[in-house]
Amino acid sequence: MTLEADRLEADARAAAPDAQRARMGRAPVTTHGELSHLALALFLERGFDKTTVDDIVRAAGIGRRTFFRYFASKNDLPWGDFERLLNEMREHLAGVPDDVPLMEALRAAVVDFNRFPGEELRFHRERMWLLLNVPSLVAHSTLRYAAWRRVIAEYVAGRLDVQVDSLAPQAIAWSCLGLCLAAYEQWLAHDDVDLLELLDASFRRLADAHTSAA
Repeated sequence: MTLEADRLEADARAAAPDAQRARMGRAPVTTHGELSHLALALFLERGFDKTTVDDIVRAAGIGRRTFFRYFASKNDLPWGDFERLLNEMREHLAGVPDDVPLMEALRAAVVDFNRFPGEELRFHRERMWLLLNVPSLVAHSTLRYAAWRRVIAEYVAGRLDVQVDSLAPQAIAWSCLGLCLAAYEQWLAHDDVDLLELLDASFRRLADAHTSAA
């Protein structure tokens, strides 16, 4: 395991008493966030592939039917309430004035998409480590990334007055995803860097290159 994985596993062990309390009769988990947090602790403690849905519902104090009302599969748990976040990014972009430069609008939207309260950052780091390192999640993530890119491409297409599946919107959407993944990898590798600063710097460099090329 990497040093980052070792540290995250230690955090999971520290969180394990919460799961134990659930098994001992704690009030059932009742939100996307709570269920996702509990599952993250179990994944890091036991391994993603060795943790079953039955393990999760037992720790959460809920039934399988309740679990599947929140998440379609175990693979969706690390993503939390992703659809809500996507809708918020779509609404953010819809409210951007037309005179804001395209890349500046995208930079601000993506940085805002990744802005989490301080108490949530540990969970976000755990989430991203799993998504980038567990093979089954890496494969599943392609579906989520496609939905994320779609939001970007739709906005770009509207700004450029072109079809969403044409080259420019698709190229820019893929570029934005690449910038995010590069920033996540740097963030996970170094404890002393700030994710939002990494994202901001990455998008500014792309914007500068776009301006220079123009």
